[in-house]
Amino acid sequence: MGLPRGMILPDGSLDGRLIATRDALYTGMNGSSVERLRLTVGGSCIFKPLTNDGQWGSELWVYKHVLPYFPPLYPRLLAASIDSQEGRHWLLFEDLGALDHTFREETAVELIRYMAWWHAFPTGGLRDGPLQGPKPPIEILAAELISDEEHVLQTGVELGVNTTYLQEVLNILKAEETPFGQEKVLSHGDLHAGNYALSDGRLIVLDWEHMHLNSPFWDLYHVLDMSHPTFPGSMTEKVRERLLDVYAAQRKRQGSKLDTELLHREYALYAAVFSIWMLRLIDGDIRRGSALWPLSALIRQRQETLTSLNQCLGRLLG
Repeated sequence: MGLPRGMILPDGSLDGRLIATRDALYTGMNGSSVERLRLTVGGSCIFKPLTNDGQWGSELWVYKHVLPYFPPLYPRLLAASIDSQEGRHWLLFEDLGALDHTFREETAVELIRYMAWWHAFPTGGLRDGPLQGPKPPIEILAAELISDEEHVLQTGVELGVNTTYLQEVLNILKAEETPFGQEKVLSHGDLHAGNYALSDGRLIVLDWEHMHLNSPFWDLYHVLDMSHPTFPGSMTEKVRERLLDVYAAQRKRQGSKLDTELLHREYALYAAVFSIWMLRLIDGDIRRGSALWPLSALIRQRQETLTSLNQCLGRLLG
């Protein structure tokens, strides 16, 4: 659908007289809510204000400069307003209706094949854009774990993780300068289960504001092993292996010389480091009490992360 005439006022705000109802879909890190707007003239659209203060203008930039070259994996952008003086920043997207975020291997296979495609996307013209990930790069996460080694091992004891394996991971990080490889690719940046879905059987990828250049493992970890308090997931060793094989095969079709076995080993180390770091983050949310998610959801998220960590440690060192 298009927007009704006059819905965008001259000052860049929305004409509230044309909005019949506003239904909150989710709340961002800064407390702003993404909403479904039902219009008085019929139809609906998705209203997305700035949900992460550090991403001012990023998603609009990606929609203008990157996504026009992509397959139609994303919701259409209908309108946008960015006003640094008034602090106004919102995007209006087409409403794709009910989205199914259930993890299925066949959906992940399709997503990973597309991911391999955008990981081969030329990045030379993107370095001047506002590209920034939502979390520190893996090198910083690894440095934090090394600097707090005693607490990492103590947390492992409390959670029942094999501390011999944890110590071995820390030793690898201290001994190898680039244990995760040096390739940098175009990354979605935040590809957890809440940011991709099926809409009437069509794969949709949402929330592109965190697109940036990063290791291929960043996107892979978010799809395979990043737990989320709102969207339950369950990854098994066999499914993870198959999905990594899908990724390797697709990259090879595009001319990459990936070593599939090396990919599996490097991913296991990367995922172990990221999961250890996430467990510390989740544990902090549980101890402090999160304003965004209930305790039961955080406990489930911690257990999913712990399961992934043990599986990846076993793949790497078992």
